[in-house]
Amino acid sequence: MNIEQVKQIAVIGAGTMGSQIAMACALAGYSVFLQDVQEEGLKKAEASLRNIVSRNVTKGKLTAEQAEQAFSQLHFVSALEAAVMDADFVIEAIIENLEAKRQLFSQLDELAPAHAIFATNSSFMVSSKLADATERQNQVCNMHFFNPVLVMELVEVVQGPHTSEETANVAKALCEKIGKVPIVLKKEIPGFIANRILNKVLSEAAYLLENEIASAEEIDLACTKALNYPIGPFALLDLMGIDVYYHASLHQYEESGNEADKPFKLLVEKYEKGEFGRKTGKGFYEYADQVFMKQK
Repeated sequence: MNIEQVKQIAVIGAGTMGSQIAMACALAGYSVFLQDVQEEGLKKAEASLRNIVSRNVTKGKLTAEQAEQAFSQLHFVSALEAAVMDADFVIEAIIENLEAKRQLFSQLDELAPAHAIFATNSSFMVSSKLADATERQNQVCNMHFFNPVLVMELVEVVQGPHTSEETANVAKALCEKIGKVPIVLKKEIPGFIANRILNKVLSEAAYLLENEIASAEEIDLACTKALNYPIGPFALLDLMGIDVYYHASLHQYEESGNEADKPFKLLVEKYEKGEFGRKTGKGFYEYADQVFMKQK
């Protein structure tokens, strides 16, 4: 299989990541099916995408015709079979739960065409943990996008020991077709590249905050004003979702047994309070009408 044979893409999971991955593919001219079992989730995804695309049209980043064409290419469906029955490439973007992903990949194996490639957008789970749930292990890989997908350029493609060279090449080429910059990891490693580096930054930021050396806002300012980061570590946690990072850290700790990989104390406290960041209106900062405010 080569990239020219990829005509239809299915994205499974209509959350923030999945919906924007689907739109990125639709904007590139692909026929895309965005699937989620929750109808309400699909409605929210469409409303969010229309809002984002409308702003991009207003800013001159897209024409109204390009926006209209993209939405005509994007189909919102709740039935898994309808989404993948004619798919050439399937991107999974559901919750970071191993058993849920394995169950999905097993279903995909039964429903999708034999030639279809399966990619997981997991931010930390290597695809070898999912591949053996299918009869096409050589057609399974990681394809890790970054949030927000319609802004961030990088995609980490991970070629596991089971992944064929052909599959990795098609995944890389698809990234390029949709305007992304891919890097290919030739060996699996939990957390991949960007998040492994980010974890070190977050660990040190947590140490500084928990020991009351500086506030979250001051630590973020040090990173943005001295290190030229586009966003500070605590603002980033609020953006990506404190719940998402909590589960990722917990999984990494369970895998490694390394105490340093455990979710840090303040992260656990935020998670247990249900303060997940922007999505709940409060995390390390408070958010009122999407206005960035210092936490009280």
